[in-house]
Amino acid sequence: MQLSVRDAANLLKVSEDVIYSWVEDGVIPAYTINEQYRFNRSELLEWATSRQMDIGADVFEHEHPRAAQFSLADALQAGNVLYGVEGGDKNAVLKGIMALLSLPEEVDREFLFQVLLAREALGSTGIGGGIAIPHVRNPVILHITKPAVTICFLKQPIDFQAIDGQPVHTLFLLITPTIRAHLHLLSRLGLVLRDREVKAALGRQAPREELLAVLTRAETVLTTPGAAPAGGPGA
Repeated sequence: MQLSVRDAANLLKVSEDVIYSWVEDGVIPAYTINEQYRFNRSELLEWATSRQMDIGADVFEHEHPRAAQFSLADALQAGNVLYGVEGGDKNAVLKGIMALLSLPEEVDREFLFQVLLAREALGSTGIGGGIAIPHVRNPVILHITKPAVTICFLKQPIDFQAIDGQPVHTLFLLITPTIRAHLHLLSRLGLVLRDREVKAALGRQAPREELLAVLTRAETVLTTPGAAPAGGPGA
C-alpha cells in the first residue's frame, strides 16, 4: 500500500514537516512517484518499530489480526537462548549464530546469513541500548512454518552501527513465516524491551527460564488494559 506524506505522518504521530525532514536526510524509506513522496506501509512500520518509536500495538493487530493469534512468548519458546556468542564484528557474529541456530533441515543457513547481511546493508537493526534485532526483509523466502525468536548474548560487545552509536551486546534474531507475523513480533519486541525488569534480566544475562518468564510477563502487561508496566523508556 502506498502512503502519502500525510498518511505517513498520521501513522507515525508526527508532523508532515518531520516526515519531509526525514526524507531529505535519507533516514526513512521513501519512494518518488509522479514527483511526490510515497511510502510502503510495511516498510514504514518496520522502520519505526526498529527505532522504538511510540506506535501502539493496536496499529499492528488492527492491520494484521491473524498475526495476533500467536504471542512473543510462543516465538521465544520456539527459539533459543545462546550465551557467549563469539565474533569481533557484525559479519562474524551473525555467521557464528547461523551455526548454532536450531532450524529445519530445509533451511539453507548460508542463504539465511546472506539475507541477514542484505537487510543490515539497508540500515542497522541496532535499536540502541546495546540491543539489535537482526531479521530478513522478506520472511516468506525462508519457508519457515512458525515464528521463532532467538536471544543471543555476545561474548564481547561489537560495533553494530546502532542508532545510538553504542556497541551491541545482545541480539534478538527474528525469523518469521510471513510479513504480518514479522511486523507483529517486531512491534511486540520494541515495546517489551522498554520494560525495566526486561532490561535488568538482559543486562545480567539471566538463565533461559527466567528470561522467558520476565519477557512473557512484560508482554502480558502490554496486552492487558490498565496494567502497569515495570518501567518505561527512561527507566
